[in-house]
Formats: sequence, structure tokens, C-alpha cells
Amino acid sequence: MTVVDVLRFACELFALFSLAFWGYLAWPYPWPAVLFMIGAPLFAIVVWALFRAPRAIVATDAVGKAIVEIAVMGAATAAWFQLGYPIVGAVFGVVAAVTGVVTFRREGRA
Repeated sequence: MTVVDVLRFACELFALFSLAFWGYLAWPYPWPAVLFMIGAPLFAIVVWALFRAPRAIVATDAVGKAIVEIAVMGAATAAWFQLGYPIVGAVFGVVAAVTGVVTFRREGRA
């Protein structure tokens, strides 16, 4: 396990936290907030497990994996911008992009 793997795992966990945090704060009423707080990260987990996980259920090529990763990480980045924390969104977006590119290139060599 390398530093990039640990940083990538941290990005994945932070993306799930970001989606849950967005789901909680984006809605003025409690029930939609609770549903989105649970539903948004759960949806991301299911999509990630289906298409992007190392032992994904649906086998996809590198482009399909990249699309799923960009969608999940991009949604988490957009959530921070929508909540009014552009610095957090920008830093997370850059870190997620760098770890994604490094992982993509490493998977391409294997």
C-alpha cells in the first residue's frame, strides 16, 4: 500500500462525508435533509461498488471507471461549492484529480 492509495481512500471517504454533509445542510426541512443525508452517499457507494471498485460487479473499461470516479468526486466537489465553502471544494477537487490521474496511469500500466 502506497501513500497514493491511502490518500485515494481518504478522498473516497471524504467524498461520502461531503455528500452526507450536503444532504443535511442543503434542505431547510428535516425529512428531505435526513433522506438526502443517507441517500446521496448510499447512491455513490452503490455506483462505486458496481463500476469502480477493484472487484467491481460490472466489468468496465478504463473510460467507464474514469467517468464514475469523476461523477462521484465531482459531485462532492460541487457540494462544497454549493454550500458556500469554495476553498474546501477547490482543494478537495485538486487532491481528488491528482490521485485519480496517478491511479489511472498506474492501472493502465498493469
